Amino acid sequence: MPNPIFIVLIVLAVIVLISSVFIVKQQTAAIIERFGRFNSIRQSGLQFKIPLVDRIAGKLSLKIQQLDVIVETKTKDDVFVRLKVSVQYKVIKLKVEDAFYKLDYPHDQITSYVFDVVRAEVPKMILDDVFLRKDDIAIAVKTELNDAMMEYGYDIIKTLVTDIDPDAQVKAAMNRINAADREKTAAQYEGDAQRILIVEKAKAEAESKRLQGQGIADQRREIARGLEESVEVLNKVGINSQEASALIVVTQHYDTLQSLGQDTNSNLILLPNSPQAASNMLNDMVAGFTASNQIGEAMKEAKNKKKED
Repeated sequence: MPNPIFIVLIVLAVIVLISSVFIVKQQTAAIIERFGRFNSIRQSGLQFKIPLVDRIAGKLSLKIQQLDVIVETKTKDDVFVRLKVSVQYKVIKLKVEDAFYKLDYPHDQITSYVFDVVRAEVPKMILDDVFLRKDDIAIAVKTELNDAMMEYGYDIIKTLVTDIDPDAQVKAAMNRINAADREKTAAQYEGDAQRILIVEKAKAEAESKRLQGQGIADQRREIARGLEESVEVLNKVGINSQEASALIVVTQHYDTLQSLGQDTNSNLILLPNSPQAASNMLNDMVAGFTASNQIGEAMKEAKNKKKED
């Protein structure tokens, strides 16, 4: 039968062995105190301590941590705005003792500094500048925190202004201003397009009228040339210019009547007349052409006389 004292000693030895061994996780530091006083910092891995003499006072994470701080303040143009500042920090590996013993509540300390810096910087800016210079605010917060928290064993990795939230009425007004600006720009573009359309249409109409006038002029020129050739042909068969012109006019008159009569949708009314009326019309035409020829000859002689003088 085993000796009871021996069993007790074995049990005590096991308890002492178990209590003297502990494990520290990766990216964690354990603070060991001996009789209530700081003794050492133990890093990750299997560690040993003296039972009943040493104790684990606490553990600190060496990972990068993030603290989000929401600050409400007023801008230079009297607009209340809420800023969300994200602070990324970690415990300095060589200053674990300072981080553990000098500061009980690091979150509260960091929050206080963030409030102090933001409420000192934002009131110097108007609302638009707060959006444009948010990086400047973040840099100011980081600089202030680094100077203050380095003493306590904390390193500020980065600070970010992740959200800027003005009052709801201010946001609605900003949206209305933006919408009005966009509508103004759209109206300007539409006006420019309409003006260009009007100008191009006017140019097209002017070009069309120019070409139409040119076509009419060419048509009349060809008609005149044709009449001139017809008169020359009639002169060759013994008909003088006055009679030839009258004959051409009468021929065109009857050609016009014939073309009108060929259209089934048109109505042609011929007024009563007599051969004497046709003769009178012919005589009137001949007289008109004779008078015009005489005037033309007189103007030609006057022009030649002027050149001789």
